[in-house]
Amino acid sequence: MVKPIDPISLQVIGGALHSIAEQMGNVLYRMSYSSIIRESQDLGAGLFDRDYNTLCESDSTPMHIGSLPGYLRGIEKSVPLDAWKPGDCVIHNHPYFGASHSPDIAIVMPVFFEGDLVGFSANTAHHVDIGAATPGLVIDIPDMYAEGMLLNGLKLYEAGVRNESLWKFIRDNTRVPGLVMGDLEAQIASAELGVQRFEQLMATYGKETVLQATKQLMDYTEGMLRREIAKIPDGDYVAEGFLDDDGRTRGVHLPIKVTVRVRGDGVEVDLTGSSPQVPTAFNVPFEGSTKVACFFAFRALLLDTYTHAEYIPQNEGSFRPVKVTAPLGCIFNPIAPAAAEARFSQIQRVVDLIIKALAPVLPDKCTAGNAAVLSFAAYSGVRPSGDYWVFLEVNEAAMGGRPLSDGPDTIEELMRNTRNNPLEDLGMHLPLICDRYEVRDDVPPGAGKFRGGAGVVKSQRYLSPGFMTHEADRNEDVPWGIFGGHPGHTGKVELKKTSTGEVFYQPAKFSGLRTEVGDVITYYSPAGGGYGNPLERDPAKVLDDVLDGFIDVMHARSAYGVVLCEVDDGYGWALDSDATSALRATMMAA
Repeated sequence: MVKPIDPISLQVIGGALHSIAEQMGNVLYRMSYSSIIRESQDLGAGLFDRDYNTLCESDSTPMHIGSLPGYLRGIEKSVPLDAWKPGDCVIHNHPYFGASHSPDIAIVMPVFFEGDLVGFSANTAHHVDIGAATPGLVIDIPDMYAEGMLLNGLKLYEAGVRNESLWKFIRDNTRVPGLVMGDLEAQIASAELGVQRFEQLMATYGKETVLQATKQLMDYTEGMLRREIAKIPDGDYVAEGFLDDDGRTRGVHLPIKVTVRVRGDGVEVDLTGSSPQVPTAFNVPFEGSTKVACFFAFRALLLDTYTHAEYIPQNEGSFRPVKVTAPLGCIFNPIAPAAAEARFSQIQRVVDLIIKALAPVLPDKCTAGNAAVLSFAAYSGVRPSGDYWVFLEVNEAAMGGRPLSDGPDTIEELMRNTRNNPLEDLGMHLPLICDRYEVRDDVPPGAGKFRGGAGVVKSQRYLSPGFMTHEADRNEDVPWGIFGGHPGHTGKVELKKTSTGEVFYQPAKFSGLRTEVGDVITYYSPAGGGYGNPLERDPAKVLDDVLDGFIDVMHARSAYGVVLCEVDDGYGWALDSDATSALRATMMAA
């Protein structure tokens, strides 16, 4: 039996593990070809033990790294532990065998040390096109087979030898083989690096010492999360919302119900009462996405790295105290062969509703309603040469007001952690041009002592005929205000036909929209809700918001009770303190 590792050695090995994961992530995004990985960094990487526990993770998109244990358990159905050989490389993306969704392809390699299988090096990345019914993204499709290639635990390399038939199959079944195959090469290089570094770590400290350290680190993280959960009063906390529609049946809302059951130092998230599964791709893989959203929510609420002085290892321990329940056949636990590709807005809303449910008992950690959505746009077309071009774009949104500060504006909030794609990159490679990219100014963010964040507005103009599919939501359910704060605003999508000047409002999600030269698609993200009574907001901050263009003078008066007067000082407005005090007193009394 290996004796416990001392704290200093534990810290050193923990730091080495995190460094390995970071190196794996860096290799993956720096070597990739498609902008969704190369620029937006829609990826995750890490090391895992023989039991598929996460030992370390890259600082990237929470969805990717949290889902990888599910991928590994799904792969085990095809490749049991005794079937792995040194030099193997498995490719996997099946949504009913642990994958987060089908475009997120995993590359997994075994790690052997002194002849024994000790763990795995793995990563996932979002691929720009896997040959689905519509380029890049799919929504209105009948089943999972229309999502494109389903790769269920297949050996891309066996004992170091590449499966050329499988490699050719993948290349021949994507619209953009140059991007997809280059991205796969980057994933393989990332996983190979993880194998080498994990082996070197064991050679330096010894296999038993490293494995004992990983167990202690996981137990330590688990203990930290359980300690924080135990501070929450036992009880059942409930929050509800709805999704606009399923992408096909317009006008029919899909309910979401979240019940958070806190018992001692453990917690259960129960999604009973949420919508039954739908006949489009607007379902959520349970293992790879639903569970991961719930794991993320509690780590974000209770183990935020920047609010803890203690070192927090990023590993499986943060998953263990959280149980997730979703009835089989509901939108969060669909039954095959239901499609489940367009699933991100739903899990964003689950995280937001967990925050809302716990707000009464965690007022110092919660936010007001966040945008809690994902605008994922697939722009595509066919070049004169007959080759496809496909571009995936993730648009920013906003957070709700927070206990001590305003909600951040134009940010990748909650579960998404991708970067925006540089407009210069867009202009150099694709027949699109961005006409507008700025803070949303047609509606004010939710008023509060700490206001909600302002959303983003982005307009993309087609320079050639093409297609577009858009995955989003929350054009109808307003982000809520909290503790006296006001609601934010919903999102919207517009299509402007340059040929006629007409503007058409689009639903949040649509598939295969045909576009002509000059057509402009504009996305307006939701704005966050306010936190606390707006009449308690510092009047100087209200003035700043007027001068910065977030709100106008009338909104400052009606929502915040702040009176401004015109001045000729280069700014245009100044605070009338006496009138503000009088107006606020009247409004408070009313």
